[in-house]
Amino acid sequence: MTFKQEELLTKTNFDELSNLDKKHIIHPVAVPKVHASVGPKIIFSEGKGVYVKDVHNRSYIDGVSMLWNVNVGHGRKELADVAHEQMMKMAYSSTFYGYGNEPAIRLAEKIASITPGDLNTIFYTSGGSESNDTAFKLSRFYWEQKGFKNKRKIISLRRGYHGVTVSAQRATGIDAFRNFSGSSDPDILNAKAHLTECELGDKSHPEFSGCIRSIIESEGAEHVAAVILEPIQGAGGVHLPPEGYLKAVRKLCDEFNILLIADEVICGFGRTGELFGVNNWEVVPDLMSIAKGITSGYSHLGGVVMNNRVADVIKEYDDVLPHGFTYSGHPTACAVGLKNIEIIENERLVENAHQMGAELEKGFNYLNEKHEIFTNQRNVGLLAGFDLMKDPDHNIPFEQSKQAAVSVVDECYKRGLLIRCFDFEPGMNIIAVAPPLTITKQEIEKTISILDDALASFSQKL
Repeated sequence: MTFKQEELLTKTNFDELSNLDKKHIIHPVAVPKVHASVGPKIIFSEGKGVYVKDVHNRSYIDGVSMLWNVNVGHGRKELADVAHEQMMKMAYSSTFYGYGNEPAIRLAEKIASITPGDLNTIFYTSGGSESNDTAFKLSRFYWEQKGFKNKRKIISLRRGYHGVTVSAQRATGIDAFRNFSGSSDPDILNAKAHLTECELGDKSHPEFSGCIRSIIESEGAEHVAAVILEPIQGAGGVHLPPEGYLKAVRKLCDEFNILLIADEVICGFGRTGELFGVNNWEVVPDLMSIAKGITSGYSHLGGVVMNNRVADVIKEYDDVLPHGFTYSGHPTACAVGLKNIEIIENERLVENAHQMGAELEKGFNYLNEKHEIFTNQRNVGLLAGFDLMKDPDHNIPFEQSKQAAVSVVDECYKRGLLIRCFDFEPGMNIIAVAPPLTITKQEIEKTISILDDALASFSQKL
């Protein structure tokens, strides 16, 4: 077969798949009308390490671990092997009615051993949205069993992201998600984020109204079941909490007898250079939602890990617990999760995330010095972001029509780097970088080089 014949075959295959995609699939977080017209931008075919390929055999650095979740990188044979082995023994079994399976039990034991404090008991789900919905239900159920039936309200943070099931979507602090069809739980309230002094009790602060503390005081602590937050906000734009903030919220919850839920769906399993995001600030939540990095995306799995205080109350319930998912404790997914954690530990990927985070920070500092529009760079481990501004010195954003973040991300795409932008608020042009935890110094340098070229290209067009 000649090169031209092979190229024609590839194009024919792409066109066929694209037409089928347009006809039969509605994609999440895409523009349906546009997609129905133009089809998929990329059709992936394979991945290895930090690289992925499309059906045209073009290679890209996966600069955001697909959806923040491919922590151990693509193409890990060990995970495929353990999935195959478990499937051949027993691919699926239910955990309803008290049924168990060894991978789910072993993984529960492992999670209890690596999570902070006394987070020792897990309720399995299929993913992050289900985990957060479950955390809300279990928080409310806990208070019901304690005799506080009115403690039902959940407080989340603006720009936080907690998923797209009905309650998790309502807790998400991004308007387009929070207000999407059906997401109208009146008992989920959205607070201003990252106001440490306010949460410590400074009522003279100009931003006090609308902070967590003010909402608790106005609603009444007897009506508030839990506060949920991400240690570092991910899909809201990679927003880091100010020093002391997480401890202030932990103290606030203790003061008012409210449960603290940590959404570790993105931060968990090494992403921040610590095994869990809360470890960076030595805070222990009452419940922890996990997913994504628990299997590095090789299988669908999530869970809510709870402390002894919460678990002990639930374990005293003497009727059927009316909650669960078909794939709760899925044996194949749990086997993959166990092997995935083993890889993270054996290859010291948490340590690598910390070290490569330092290399990424160096690269960001270089870009900040070279490109006037590059500003507000931040990272904890390999969870990183930066802003693009027309005039950072005078805090002047780009006009919406410039689509700065979208344009730079597209320039990176042309050069073989996949990253992600956020522009859901006027003047917001944020770009996230969160590669697999296996990334090397050379691959970080290549990522920075592509960003450098992309920023230069965008600036020239201005």
